[in-house]
Amino acid sequence: MTLFRTFAAAALIASPLAFTAPAMAQDAAEEETVNMVIVYGDDRCPESTADQIVVCARQAENERYRIPQELRLSDDPANNSWAERVEQLEMVGASGAFSCSPSGAGGFTGCTQEMIRKAYADKANASSIRFGQLVDAARADRLGGIDAEAAAEQERVEMIERDYMERLERERAAPTADETTESATPGNLVTEEELSQPPEL
Repeated sequence: MTLFRTFAAAALIASPLAFTAPAMAQDAAEEETVNMVIVYGDDRCPESTADQIVVCARQAENERYRIPQELRLSDDPANNSWAERVEQLEMVGASGAFSCSPSGAGGFTGCTQEMIRKAYADKANASSIRFGQLVDAARADRLGGIDAEAAAEQERVEMIERDYMERLERERAAPTADETTESATPGNLVTEEELSQPPEL
């Protein structure tokens, strides 16, 4: 009865640990951090560690002490190129459907498309998109390395198993100690004369 109580107490203590182990493993997997670094010229990129992915965006050496490109942009009309000014002038007199202008029938219908187009242009030029691509590439390289290590480990285990099976086959094919002793002792052999004589009573 005492043994049963001890076993029941141990089971009650171990049951929360059994449920927290998968959660701890998930937390460890989610704690993987990504460090995004901008390096210039021939600067060395920091190495990734087991719990951190390091992604480097390399820029030219002459960009080291300049204002970041995101802060150089401005919506001031004075900063627009002549090509963009001409394109804007072409749209000045636009009216009617899909023109996003207050004049003409259905002129309001083009505003949503224009906002979507500008949003996609901003997203395509954002630096976060480039970093996202670099992070995905680094993660794919890490997973590829894990797969290669697993394949090498599997090949090594299969080679060990193959050597073990070959050794077992050699041991099975080799004569046993009793067979070797019997073949080495000629006293156990019976001659034809002994076979022709009747057994002694």
